[in-house]
Amino acid sequence: LKVRVVRSSPPSSQFKATFQESYQVYKRYQMVIHKDPPDKPTINQVRLVPVSFEDPQFKSSFNQSATLFAKYQMAIHKDTPSECGENEFTRFLCDSPLEAENAPNGPDCGYGSFHQQYWLDGKIIAVGVIDILPYCVSSVYLYYDPDYSFLSLGVYSALR
Repeated sequence: LKVRVVRSSPPSSQFKATFQESYQVYKRYQMVIHKDPPDKPTINQVRLVPVSFEDPQFKSSFNQSATLFAKYQMAIHKDTPSECGENEFTRFLCDSPLEAENAPNGPDCGYGSFHQQYWLDGKIIAVGVIDILPYCVSSVYLYYDPDYSFLSLGVYSALR
């Protein structure tokens, strides 16, 4: 097994040289694991949503995310419902000391805290809480629907 890290932005020569092969692996994964038809667009299956109650995507998905968090915490960590309510979810995974920043030379999404939402059939099945910083991406927490544990979403998220 050989693992390479190749720069995707700006695209390096290695990235350009392996793009089609990488895309075919991705497409096959989507078709086998997620049962996507070969022509299904997949751009909306993973959404990077800024952690901000002023962001429409964050606000519209908040209840679904909080409910999924509670389901995960109770199934995986054996928390009681009072330990994983909406207030605990907000304190633990929504309140961030990071300020959102859009630097001219930074990524299109900007810097700050994000919820990387994994959608399947119109519902969120996993959320990776990440901080995007000038020199790194920090994985803060990942929670997923235990009904989909067979997909190894934690591994997929780490690789992504």
